Amino acid sequence: MIGFQRKETHNQGDMPFMDITIASFHPNHWPSVAEIYRMGLLTRQATFETEVPSFAQWDQKFHKHLRWVVLREGAVVGWAGLMPVSARKVYAGVAEVSIYIHPDRAGLGIGKRLMRHLIAESEEAGLWTLYASLFPENTASVRLHESSGFRKVGYREKIAQLDGRWRDTVIYERRSRKVGV
Repeated sequence: MIGFQRKETHNQGDMPFMDITIASFHPNHWPSVAEIYRMGLLTRQATFETEVPSFAQWDQKFHKHLRWVVLREGAVVGWAGLMPVSARKVYAGVAEVSIYIHPDRAGLGIGKRLMRHLIAESEEAGLWTLYASLFPENTASVRLHESSGFRKVGYREKIAQLDGRWRDTVIYERRSRKVGV
């Protein structure tokens, strides 16, 4: 069983028309998800990671029921997942956002649709805060988060090195208007 699927075939406001399906992640999607992640790594603007993890490593990081893929004509063109930020019970309603779109599909509104889906599903699952740590140079991701109701709550100067160079990150947060109010 693949799980939840939602087909989206209409224009949603400021997003161009595109026939896509957002589906729950299934292990069969892993090769495509790994390839999209690899392309994100190569930009050096998406994450401090430099290698694609094994499926087992990737699988352990995310909430099992809070991972999705975007399908267009049967091909995975994007994915998203939510990771717990802490093992402490008091933070059970807080998750870190990970969202990647195939570079050939960037700018078509896929990320915005996937983010809307992620937010709705996170609230359905009882999460009250979504968190993201972004490179400030990743303007597409910054715009996506800001347009999705995330607000900048912090800045970490020279938090870690990537390829021997100190990098800054900005912290974004979205508080649910439905859960934990």
